[in-house]
Amino acid sequence: MKISIIGATGFVGKALVNEALLRHHQVMAISRHSNQLSQHAHLITMAGDITDTPWLTARLRGQDIVISAFNGGWQNPNLYQDTITGNQSILQAVRQSGVKRFIVVGGAGSLEIAPGVDLIDSPDFPAAIKPGAQAVKEFKQTLQTIQDLDWTFVSPAAVLESGERTETFRIAGNQLLMNGHVPAKISVEDLAVAILDEAEKPKFIRKQFTAAY
Repeated sequence: MKISIIGATGFVGKALVNEALLRHHQVMAISRHSNQLSQHAHLITMAGDITDTPWLTARLRGQDIVISAFNGGWQNPNLYQDTITGNQSILQAVRQSGVKRFIVVGGAGSLEIAPGVDLIDSPDFPAAIKPGAQAVKEFKQTLQTIQDLDWTFVSPAAVLESGERTETFRIAGNQLLMNGHVPAKISVEDLAVAILDEAEKPKFIRKQFTAAY
């Protein structure tokens, strides 16, 4: 497939690029700093501002799928608004480009820890990242109103870290996965496996899912 990956030089984005290339897809990596990626015969890099909606729309035309790993920057003092603005621009560009398959990498904050209660609402949720998590949760709510786009919202485990590509993990819907009384983990490499699995064989059209050990 022709796969566009937005936020391709971020923590998750790089893992997605590597996994997609490993599976022999044609990858367009979109990022402000796409020159950080190693050259590959099946890789095209595009450096630009994703809030420039016409520019992004033009890049996405003709692609089979768009995977957004956009992140507003956890140290960004304008994290909430920049995340809102970026996601709105990406969604608009996807719809205007004619691409029908759209996978969004969100956060664990919008996973349920009890019926009707999300992780972001728990008292122990880190205050520093709460604005970004709230913006991402609101974007999920926007996606849930859209019926003319085959979107999927992916939430990683509560703990996402560098590790190994094991291809062995659990998949669930919108519930936070636990290991006993402790939130479960996943490596960014295996998160990428789960996302590319969904890209190739969709099981969560217009739904949310999570992956963890």
